[in-house]
This record gives sequence, C-alpha cells and structure tokens, in this order.
Amino acid sequence: MNWDLSTQPEIVQRAAEYGLIGWDIAQRWLVSPAAWSQFALLAAAFVLAWLIARRLVPALRRLLTPPADSTSVLSRARGFLLIFLPLVLPVLAYALTGIGEQITRSIFGSGAVIAFGKGLILFLAARAFVRDIVTDPFLKVLGRYVLLPVMLLYAFGILDDVTLRLSETTVAIGSIRFSALALLRGVIAGALLFWLGRWSNEQSSAYIERQEMRPATRQLAAKAAEVVIFGAAILLLMSIMGIPLTSLAVLGGALGVGIGLGLQRIVANYISGVILLLEGQATIGDYVQLDSGEAGTIVKTTARAMILETFDGRWIVVPNEDFITTRIVNYSDQGSANRYDVSFSVSYDTDINRIPDLIAAAVSTHPGVLQEPEPPDVELRGFGDSGIDFGVEFWVSGIDDGKNKYASDVLFLIWNALKENDIEIPYPRRVIEMRPAADSA
Repeated sequence: MNWDLSTQPEIVQRAAEYGLIGWDIAQRWLVSPAAWSQFALLAAAFVLAWLIARRLVPALRRLLTPPADSTSVLSRARGFLLIFLPLVLPVLAYALTGIGEQITRSIFGSGAVIAFGKGLILFLAARAFVRDIVTDPFLKVLGRYVLLPVMLLYAFGILDDVTLRLSETTVAIGSIRFSALALLRGVIAGALLFWLGRWSNEQSSAYIERQEMRPATRQLAAKAAEVVIFGAAILLLMSIMGIPLTSLAVLGGALGVGIGLGLQRIVANYISGVILLLEGQATIGDYVQLDSGEAGTIVKTTARAMILETFDGRWIVVPNEDFITTRIVNYSDQGSANRYDVSFSVSYDTDINRIPDLIAAAVSTHPGVLQEPEPPDVELRGFGDSGIDFGVEFWVSGIDDGKNKYASDVLFLIWNALKENDIEIPYPRRVIEMRPAADSA
C-alpha cells in the first residue's frame, strides 16, 4: 500500500501509520503457528472460564446473599461483595489466559496474541464494572469516557505512545505551562477528588447529625469537616498537577489584597457565622424578630447568611453580621417559655374583687398555659372612659406564631368566663345633655 499521504494532516498520517502497523501484525499472525496456538488458547481459556463461572456465580450468590432482616456488619460486607459478581467471568478468563500465556512463551518464545487477548479481557472487565457495578451517575460518565478508552488503548498496545505524545504537548495558561498529560490528569483527578470530597462530606454530616450535641455544635462540626475535606482535596490536587505549594503564599497575598479592597463584608459575614455557631444564640428552628420589626423562623443557615421564613411563607435573607451587630430578639431560644399578656375591660357595675381569681382560673384551663415559672396573673391596669381595664399575664412553652394562637385562645376563655358570670364587657357610651336655648330679650 503505497499511498501518498504527505499532503494530509498529521493526525491522518499518524492514523495511517498505526493502521499499516496493525495490518502487518495481522498478516504475520495469520501465517504463524504460534499465533494460531495462542488464538486457540484464548478461546479455550474463555470457554473454560465461562463453564466455571456458570457454576460458581450461583453458588457465590447463595453464599453472599445476606438474610433479609439482618443489619450486621458481616451482612453488609456480604452484600457489598455481592455486587462484584459480574466480574467473576472476566477475572477467571484473565487468570486462565495468563496461564496460557506462560505455556505459549515457554514453547514458542512469543505471546503477543495472547497478551492482546488479555488486554481485551481487561477491557471487558472494565466495561462490566462500569455497566453493572457502578451506580453513581458521575462515576458512570467518568468510567465510560475515561476508563474504557484507556483500557482500549492498553489492549491495542498504544497507551504508552499516546501518553508520550500527550506529555510532549504543552498547554499555556497565562505564564504557566502544563503538559497536556498533566492537565488531563489534573482534570480527571480533580473530578474524582471533589466527588470523593462530596461523598465524604455527606457521610460525615450524616454521622455528626446522629450524635448527641447541640444543634449549633453539630452545624459547626459539619462545616469544619467540610472545610477540612475540601481543603485536603485541593492540596492533593495541586500535588498531583505538580503545582508547588509555595504558590499558596502568592494566592494568600492576592486574597489579602482582595479582602482589603472590597471583601470586608463577605469575610465579616463568614466570621460572624462561625461565632453564631460557636455561641448557639440563633439556630435552625428559632423564631426571631429583627431590629427592623420583621420576624420569622430560621429555616436554614449558610456560611454567609441566615434564612428566615415568615408566617406568609416569604424567605428573608439576613447577613450573619446583622445577628452580631444589631439587636435581634430570639423568642424561641431552643424551646424556652415565653410570657404574653392580653387586655380586657369590665363595666363599672362589676365587683372587681371577683375578677382576678375568676380570670386566672379560666386562663389556667388552656393546655398550653404553664404554671411555672408563674401561674396566670391578673392585674388592674386602670379606670377607662367606658370601663375598668384589666390585663392578664401568662407563660407558654413556645411562641404565638400563627400556628399557636395563645392570645386568641385566652381572649376566648376570658369572654366565656365573663359571660357565664353575667359580667358586662363595656362598650363606649356618651351622655348628651340637651339644654333649651335662652329666651331672646
């Protein structure tokens, strides 16, 4: 085949060169007794592996399948090993092919065909691993587009050539130069490291949530674990890509300048968030009122802000710094009791000495009203234009937040108690005196 490819792109010339090499190898294999014996050994190894796997896999499945109601460590380990059963056939075929390769090399002094077959078996094993064992979508994509092409290049024996070409090709990013191989390795390693970091962070967060500690402490521990995990991932990635760790000093200087110029508030919010987590003064589930008058329940905390949900379903994003530098009223404080009071009036015809005991007893019947730290207390507030003004103070375990209508319920109890005892609730009255006009002279 004397084709003139000098005018074609280099990649076409390189592909044609590899094609001619492959054609030459195939011709030599077709006329070589050693090659035919290796083909036979490959076929025999694969058939024998298939026959063994056909009997071995059902036995292993019965042995490794844990009882349905068992949750022990051994049962989980058996279940974990069970997912690797699709690799039994390619592993057996690879082992038997290796034995055949030793026999062939001892007889003919050559094993190129059977080595190629071993590479293809490894590719099949990798394919089974990606298709049948890996369940995470990200790892499936990584296996499909990274692992399988690498195994295919290895099977055809050109992985070293491709690696050498990538290492000789340089990529410039500003004043920094990387080899294409280092950049590709960094991308793959970075993807794996950050996936592993995300998985580790989820596992550590789940473990921390199961521990007996204050909610604020749990949040702080979870965020600290997240910083450590992803910090270690970044350092390891820099090491893999060959970036000297001394460059972190330059990065730290740049961050310092950025903070000095315009990131003060952002950094202040991050530091305030850590302080809030340490002190535990405001955590998820607390009902707080801002200095501006808006109020809501804390439903989410981030490194930069607190998220409040109001009664009408609106979310308010409050910077962490505001919880440190402004006045915030926390009505919940992790479920402590709160005191409320409501006002009412009775007519001037009422024997007011009966009112305190009567109303205190009525309010005490509410299931949410506490007797500690103090039972309901009725006070005489003053003498109004239309009636005598009273107020009742009471303690509840919670807040009057819309779901718990403590003030409304207590007013209903006061109304019913006054009506049952024939006590009049006054309403505004005006007395108008009509005087006759003076006689004109």
